[in-house]
Amino acid sequence: MADLSGNLLYAAFFLYLIATFIFGGSIKDKRGAEEKKQNNWAKLGITLTILGFAAQVGYFITRWIAAGHAPVSNLFEFTTFFGMMMVGAFILIYFLYKTPVLGLFALPIALLIIAYASLFPTEISPLIPALQSDWLHIHVTTAAAGQSILAISFIAAIIYLVKSVEQTQASKRTFFLEIIMYTLVSTLALVIVSSTFSMMDYKASFDWVDKKDMAAKQEYTLPALVGPHEGVMIEKDQFQPLVEMPAIINAKKLNTVIWSIGAGLVLYGLIRLIARKRVGALIKPLVKNVNLNLLDEISYRSVLIGFPVFTLGALIFAMIWAQIAWTRFWGWDPKEVWALITWLFYAAFLHLRMSKGWQGEKSAWLAVIGFAIMIFNLIFVNLVIAGLHSYA
Repeated sequence: MADLSGNLLYAAFFLYLIATFIFGGSIKDKRGAEEKKQNNWAKLGITLTILGFAAQVGYFITRWIAAGHAPVSNLFEFTTFFGMMMVGAFILIYFLYKTPVLGLFALPIALLIIAYASLFPTEISPLIPALQSDWLHIHVTTAAAGQSILAISFIAAIIYLVKSVEQTQASKRTFFLEIIMYTLVSTLALVIVSSTFSMMDYKASFDWVDKKDMAAKQEYTLPALVGPHEGVMIEKDQFQPLVEMPAIINAKKLNTVIWSIGAGLVLYGLIRLIARKRVGALIKPLVKNVNLNLLDEISYRSVLIGFPVFTLGALIFAMIWAQIAWTRFWGWDPKEVWALITWLFYAAFLHLRMSKGWQGEKSAWLAVIGFAIMIFNLIFVNLVIAGLHSYA
């Protein structure tokens, strides 16, 4: 069953990849430039996307059967579920607005998220006692669903900004848009680097002292630029760490973040060197026919739908489970704090949109910032900051 689950995930990945190129063909076909009108390329693209989504749902169900619990208990499972729900949200929005260009951006981001998930251990493992509750299914799946719908707001906002921001002149707007492009490139770079070292079967093991002053072992799959607290490398011939981290920081996961930033800079630099233009300017021809008002509406509606779902999953259901598991509703754990920050930001987004008239480009930048907060929570808070939610 576990092998079938893995094969279904691979099938979903490749169907999404093919659908991305098909949606690219729909953009080039001028017959599909009119709003609410699908050409044959777009119809094929959404059909392949639905098939890929069905395959990923099959992966989720078969892994659930194999594991005996909802497969959302570690970073691999949660992140693949997040990517699946993002595709599901895209399919729903697509049939509401018939906008093929959304698929050209939504599917690559979903692919990056699924590829990023593959960097974590994929083995099925039994639940630790803290996670043995039906609230795992309720809290985590609802929170991920809310985040995935909010992510569609980000995708529509990116398309809006790529078209509306003038790329030929240096400005704060072009600078921040390129920061977003670099972030996407750095995720791709991390996948490439990690896959390369994985094929080389690279491993470096450490004896170290954890935050409870207990002796422990830790294995790196990327060369250790930063080492664990009081760490001693077992393999003397491997790359030695440049600096040692305090016990409160997960050095292995911080090392992954550093590799992502560095590899991203290299790949981004190569793209700029070859293309001789900003990444935003490079992809701008793909969005020349889109309607900015439609994108603004999609972004806003996605927040309207995603915000209450996120509120239920990430705050209300989370606090109920916290009371059951830890006998308190709130404890200022890093994940709890960042869930609250995310909720407050999107509450402010809706207030500014409805009361202050922040539409168009202002609204798009807010959607980008909101997604950045969610990704910071997913990556940095999960990987670097130790807390009660550090299960992965």
